Formats: sequence, C-alpha cells, structure tokens
Amino acid sequence: MGSFAGSALPPDDVIVSALRAGDEAMFAALLDTWSRGMLRVARSYVSTDDSAEEVVQDTWLAVIGGIDGFEGRSSLKTWVYRILVNAARKRGARESRTLPWSALDQDGGPSVDPARFHGPDAALPGSWKEPPASWPTPENQALAAEVRGLIGKALAELPPRQRIVITLRDVEGCASEEVCDILDISPANQRVLLHRARAAVRERLEGYFRSVMAAE
Repeated sequence: MGSFAGSALPPDDVIVSALRAGDEAMFAALLDTWSRGMLRVARSYVSTDDSAEEVVQDTWLAVIGGIDGFEGRSSLKTWVYRILVNAARKRGARESRTLPWSALDQDGGPSVDPARFHGPDAALPGSWKEPPASWPTPENQALAAEVRGLIGKALAELPPRQRIVITLRDVEGCASEEVCDILDISPANQRVLLHRARAAVRERLEGYFRSVMAAE
C-alpha cells in the first residue's frame, strides 16, 4: 500500500484491514497522524514527558496486539484513545499523581466569578452579563509563542477532569460524543467540565491581553 504522508487517512475499514495484514506504511501513517495528540492526552495523567511517551508506546503495542478484536462499535480513533486513556490512568495512579477517575472532584469549584453570568431567571441563564474583552491577534511569533505558553500553563493548572476534557475537545478536536465514549462520561457531565475548563482558561488569558492592550 502507498504512503499516506501529508494526506488524510483512509476510512476505518481500510485502516483496520491494512493493520491486520501487517501493513507497515499504514501503521507509520497512524503514528505520524495521531502520536503527537496521544502524547498530549497522556501527559494530562502522568508526571513526566518520558512517562507519557511510554504510555503511548504501550498503547500502540496494545492496538497492534488487539486489532483483530476491534469490532467497529466506535471509530478506530475512539477505540485507540480509550486504550490510551486507560493506560495513562493506570500509570498516573502508580505515580500517585492522580486519583482514580471516579474519585476526582468533578469540577474543582467555580472557575469564574458566578457574578459575571446571568442567573436562572434571566432570558439566557448562564450567559455573560458583559462579554469578555476582545483579544488582540498575536501577529508576531514572540507574542504567539507567549500565548501558547500561557495556555499550556492554564491547562496544567486545571483540575484533572477538566484538563482532559478540554484537551480532547479543543486541542485534539474530538467531537463531544467521542469524548463521552473515550472517558465514559455523560453528555451533561462533558458539557459542564468543558464549560468550566474553557472559562478558567479564558479568565487566565483575559488579564494577559488586558496588559498587552494597555501597553500598546
């Protein structure tokens, strides 16, 4: 089979058939396409980059070893990420960095001052009373790099459940249904965790952008 470098992956059934046939080019394409994102997700659970790399390696070994048992009940990516998350949770628990998923605080408390949102009697409950300040576009590389670093720090400071949900949704681009399937959580829980995570990151960035705009 030909190279897939720089092109979209084929449908799941084609990928699965190729992996079952031992197609090295297809496996290399998956590595190139998914491994970086898998590292980010694994790093949400474990304490070092080396540990995250080992989790990803273990995941790929499990994928190759278990591909014959893949039944197509979910997308292949969801199946792979579910294996990854389970491996990362176990590794994180061994490192005593995280508690079991069920024992974690669901939201870690409000991320943004509740007074900034409309109450339950408003026409749009939960919406902003006053929209957050517009952010300047980081046009130069130095500013863009600084913003990326700030976002990374903000993500790292989130409660674990919020961090993994926003990583899957906003960094890896997974659909809400995929996140619920990967993490085995309800749609309502996913929405709450994502909202609080996004609000916390945005609040962290608001102060930074206000300082940038004031300096201009």
